[in-house]
Amino acid sequence: MIKLENVSYTYPRSQKAVLNNISLSIGEGEIFGILGPSGAGKSTLQKLIIGVLNGYKGDVSVLHTKMNKRNQTFYQRLGVAFETPNFYERFTALENLQFFQSFYERKTERLEDMLAFVGLEGMGQKRLGDFSKGMKMRLNICRAFLHDPELVLLDEPTAGLDPVNVNKVMNYIQSQKSLGKTIMINTHNMQIAEKWCDRVAFIVDGEIKLVDSPQKLLEQVDEKKVCVTFRQDGKRIQKYFQLMELFHNETFQHLLKSESIDSIHTEVKTLEDFFIEVTGRSLQ
Repeated sequence: MIKLENVSYTYPRSQKAVLNNISLSIGEGEIFGILGPSGAGKSTLQKLIIGVLNGYKGDVSVLHTKMNKRNQTFYQRLGVAFETPNFYERFTALENLQFFQSFYERKTERLEDMLAFVGLEGMGQKRLGDFSKGMKMRLNICRAFLHDPELVLLDEPTAGLDPVNVNKVMNYIQSQKSLGKTIMINTHNMQIAEKWCDRVAFIVDGEIKLVDSPQKLLEQVDEKKVCVTFRQDGKRIQKYFQLMELFHNETFQHLLKSESIDSIHTEVKTLEDFFIEVTGRSLQ
């Protein structure tokens, strides 16, 4: 659905490339995460894929079409939600959706049902000027899927949302994937990527450092540790032990018998640990 070969891009009047020799392939029906800190090139990559930016080097194909040969039907098949949503503040939520839906030939499910999926049930007649940022973000997700697109690009779709609404949005996105849609998500939220994405790409300074599934990355972990927290002479102390060696570890056995244990838990690498290890950068 998306194929980039040796793609580079430099903004006009800039000396430094924002994207540098990127090659990437995203298959049909997968949720693909582009992970990186602010300024890594995620949004530029998205704009290039949807045709907002020209003058790049390399080859870009989207929806099995070379971007320099796309026609009017291309945008009928593509859905986009930018990080900063723009709506008509004096329109209601339903009026906004109806207006944007009029641009497309395809139609999707009932608009009220879409609002309910993302936790905006009963909000259809409310004006956008009275919406919070989080409500606008959720309405933005609805707008991206309005016309039953085959490919959807989402830029930080859960930014500013509380955990309950993050789950509602991501469950809706997952339901759209189950219908065969391909979804690309730009995010710096590793929890979203780890739980919901089929594959992820790590991007830093305009370069792709790694592409793999979160599951395969986490399966590589062979150093699982157990952290024991206990109190000794009024002080709170933590000690770490290799999980595979616990049965024969005399220090661990003695600790359980002789000390006042507060907690025992297993620690494993997270996707963010891998990102830092591969790129040398954090996501902040």
